[in-house]
Amino acid sequence: MNCQDHLYRKMDPKQVSRRWFFEQCGVGVGAAALHSLLAESGYAAGTEVVDPLAPKQPPLPAKAKHVIFLFMAGAPSHLELFDNKPQLTKFDGTLPPPELLKGYRAAFINPNSKLLGSKFKFKRYGESGTELSELLPHTGAIVDELAVVKSLVTDAFNHAPGQLLMNTGTMQFGRPSMGAWLLYGLGSDTRDLPGFVVFSSGVKGPSGGDSCWGSGFLPSFYQGVQFRSGGDPVLYLSNPPGVDTELQRDSLDAIKQLNTLRLNTTGDPEIATRINSYEMAFRMQAVAPELMDISKESPKTLEMYGAEPGKGSFANNCLLARRLVEKGVRFVQLYHEAWDQHTNLTHDLAENCRNTDRASAALVMDLKQRGLLKDTIVVWGGEFGRTPMVQGGSDGRDHHPNAFSMWMAGGGIKPGARIGETDELGFNVAKDKVHVHDLHATLLQLLGFDHTKLTYKSQGRNFRLTDVSGAVVPALIA
Repeated sequence: MNCQDHLYRKMDPKQVSRRWFFEQCGVGVGAAALHSLLAESGYAAGTEVVDPLAPKQPPLPAKAKHVIFLFMAGAPSHLELFDNKPQLTKFDGTLPPPELLKGYRAAFINPNSKLLGSKFKFKRYGESGTELSELLPHTGAIVDELAVVKSLVTDAFNHAPGQLLMNTGTMQFGRPSMGAWLLYGLGSDTRDLPGFVVFSSGVKGPSGGDSCWGSGFLPSFYQGVQFRSGGDPVLYLSNPPGVDTELQRDSLDAIKQLNTLRLNTTGDPEIATRINSYEMAFRMQAVAPELMDISKESPKTLEMYGAEPGKGSFANNCLLARRLVEKGVRFVQLYHEAWDQHTNLTHDLAENCRNTDRASAALVMDLKQRGLLKDTIVVWGGEFGRTPMVQGGSDGRDHHPNAFSMWMAGGGIKPGARIGETDELGFNVAKDKVHVHDLHATLLQLLGFDHTKLTYKSQGRNFRLTDVSGAVVPALIA
């Protein structure tokens, strides 16, 4: 108690009036109230720290528990891969209709650039008869497992804002990513690995940087952890020379005691993050090396993915994504930044498909045969599409937010579905428009959440992944 007069210390408690108690001991009452609030959060002295990553049940019936997002950063051309436009080929080399360009804003090119027909042929695959590019034969083989959306739109026409919007629901830095929201809502199904793991392949990392898998204003234990597909999965995971397991455990115990003392005093969730990170790293030292060793997979599985042990690649990352989901990792994201074909579209697009088509299809097949696809959503796509108009002489396309394509599979996604249409030039959506917020709302619905109610209060208001809009797309749900 904050009692200034020492005479009261020897006072008979029965003679202490209520007025005196509140007048002289106000700080003590406040401390008691604070202790009670911290206890509710699991941060008060004398209480066990609540594990913020403990598994939780979603408020709604869920069809999925895990997500693997194959993010084709740089934006694949829907016009060469998913959206066959014979009229675009017919009018190749001509100017687009003026009314089509009214109010249109391109990233780099003059909108009056000439039209460019598809560089590749299309064919129909599967019982659904879905048209896909000749560049995607392996995806064609599993097309009846997929829902292909041809009518996506976004608000961004440059890479960093587009990638942030697709990953965080806004073009601004500092918001939680989709994986962070999922961990916040569902917790993690694994104690020995991060609940949100990120891989990167291609020519460089995503333009949006770490913010694409960050936790924003959520506590940082919800952010993604970047793994490498070769060597230590996380830098500095191995002990340095002269440090054995026993010494490390003793050191961590001492650090944990100090951190816990501070946590019990302040209730700062970032201290809980620090404790969790140290303990997770210690457990990962025993689990992660074996998990990342894909040489133990059968030759048949390695061939199916096109994976090569010891080499970093998109194929290896796809195989690792399956292994992580098997271990209970909630959200796995694979970035392949290689799709920004302003020039050399014919060559580069073919190379990108050779590097990704087989492994993407193998992941879906492998998950299905192991019984994992039913509760794992696989998403394939980039941040926007490419223009029907040419850039780079006669072999490139600019950024295009008005229409693009993605595919999804598993976890309650309707197999064989084809959602939406674009106009005859692939310029604008003509039917069943799906905004990025609608995509997020649908994914959250499949994971057991009403997207308007999965919120976190920051800076005086509630935030959510879908910002202030978004609607579930019923045609995507089985």
